[in-house]
Parts: sequence; C-alpha cells; structure tokens
Amino acid sequence: SGGIAAGFTTPLDVVKTRLMLGSDKSGVPYQGAGDVIKKVISEEGSAVLLSGIQPRVMWISIGGFVFFGAYETFRLFLMPSSLQ
Repeated sequence: SGGIAAGFTTPLDVVKTRLMLGSDKSGVPYQGAGDVIKKVISEEGSAVLLSGIQPRVMWISIGGFVFFGAYETFRLFLMPSSLQ
C-alpha cells in the first residue's frame, strides 16, 4: 500500500520540489502550487509530473517490506503467545 500511495503522490512531490527551488528554468519565481502545475504542463509536458515515480515506488515498497518483516519478527519474539 505504501508503494501505491507513493505512486499517487509523486506529482505532489514534484510540485513541492519545484516550490522549494523557488523559480523556473528562466528564473521566474513560482506563485504557488497551481502556478507550478500550469508551468510544468505547458513548458515541459504532463509526463514530467510523474518523473521519478519508478525509484520512488521501489524505494518505499522495499522500505515497507523491511518494516513489516522487522515488525512481525519482533512481535513474535516479544509476544510468543501470539502464535496461537
């Protein structure tokens, strides 16, 4: 589920990163999230909003597997009666 959420929120992460940079390639400051979305789509295409989706989904999915595996291992170790 973390990987799915990462995929759906990738465009928001792209917008956040652009806002943190402060301005576009020409040095024109962004005026908010809506401005970022309009400029990205008109100047670079909508596919740019999904840039980085593959490594992001992979990284978060792997992290979820590790976290869940560690959680289950320690849960069984600390609460052996939960096997029943």
